[in-house]
Amino acid sequence: MRERLSRAEARRVALRAQGFGPATAGAPSSRRMAHEIRRMGTLQIDSVNVFARSHYLPLFSRLGDYDTARLDRLLFAPHAPFVEFWAHQASFIPVEDWPLFDFRMRANRDRHERTGWFGVDRPTVEWVRAELRDRGPLRPAQIEDDAAKAQRGPWWDWSGVKRALEYLWFTGDVAIAGRRGFERVYGLSEHVLPSHVLGRALPKDEAVRRLVTKAARAYGVATLADLDDYWRLREQRTVARVVRELEDEGVLVPVRVEGWERGGRPIPAWLHRDAVVPRAVDVQALLTPFDPVVWFRDRAERLFDFAYRIEIYTPAAQRRFGYYSLPVLLGDDVVGRVDLKADRAGSVLRVQSAWWEEGRPVGAPASVAALLRRAAEWQGLADVTVSRWGDATDGIAAELGAARHRSSAEPVATTDDAVL
Repeated sequence: MRERLSRAEARRVALRAQGFGPATAGAPSSRRMAHEIRRMGTLQIDSVNVFARSHYLPLFSRLGDYDTARLDRLLFAPHAPFVEFWAHQASFIPVEDWPLFDFRMRANRDRHERTGWFGVDRPTVEWVRAELRDRGPLRPAQIEDDAAKAQRGPWWDWSGVKRALEYLWFTGDVAIAGRRGFERVYGLSEHVLPSHVLGRALPKDEAVRRLVTKAARAYGVATLADLDDYWRLREQRTVARVVRELEDEGVLVPVRVEGWERGGRPIPAWLHRDAVVPRAVDVQALLTPFDPVVWFRDRAERLFDFAYRIEIYTPAAQRRFGYYSLPVLLGDDVVGRVDLKADRAGSVLRVQSAWWEEGRPVGAPASVAALLRRAAEWQGLADVTVSRWGDATDGIAAELGAARHRSSAEPVATTDDAVL
């Protein structure tokens, strides 16, 4: 095992651990998709759909063009091998990992009982529970319809019912039975999850140990903060104790990573015993902001010297890079970011802005152009247009031979920005 890693080696370790490696021929099978999700341990969900919903992108990043309908069947079919829970954030996890989060479910219940955290009253919770018990899994709209027909009394508060559903989900009494469009279907856990999963609650210490072990394997090389953040444990003392135990057992090996310092002192890091240090990793990928490679912004800066913030909630005039910019991964490094919008009515992928990181490799415009063509084809879009906003747009547009347009997020120019 290695005692020291260069920053480039650490990047390659991390990318290989996350499933970036030699491309495989042919369309990815459901088995391969499931393998990659299990490798990551979790697939984060986000509602933004300006290009593609976040949970679709990690498999495109790792496997290339694939059928999203096949992934939908894998995630949403009855008795699916994955289920939603608040893991890193709202995420898909393997069904068998449900018991690992029992400590979080109990903590959510205790917090609500102490502080009224969810702001929902017991009669509403019990009425919603009874609806799900009597009628099986339901969409919120179906519960709303039933309430209207029953002409509920003055206590009725639809927002309270939605909070009750979320409360029951956060406490594990309810599980997500699938989605219709992007609307969740809620069902009692005993109606959704297999019996061998229910009632298998683990003591918190054992659950945290397993989660830290999963995070260490998924990251390849990691600091305490990395391992704590993977599942948003927020318990660095407990994580530190678990890491010491795993180090004593030879599961984790201390390693010093070039440039991983704070205040002039090295940040302790560990290499998982199964981690591989490839000589090279040749990747061409777009990353969602919620990909494990970049979701912990401090880690992204250590690995790639990449300062990353999404600007959805930033006023348009104050945005630096765009509404929802996606990191661009070439080779083993993040070389830029592109803000993409799928104009489905016009069958166009709009590059609303594009920016380079310092030190981008020779040939980056051609590689990014090829990646954008693949992204457009994956989304069923016929054309790509490129705005004038960002220092990468000229080179990418030239490689694409693409039409130019002014992004709606771009500062208004003083010259004519008509489409060429």
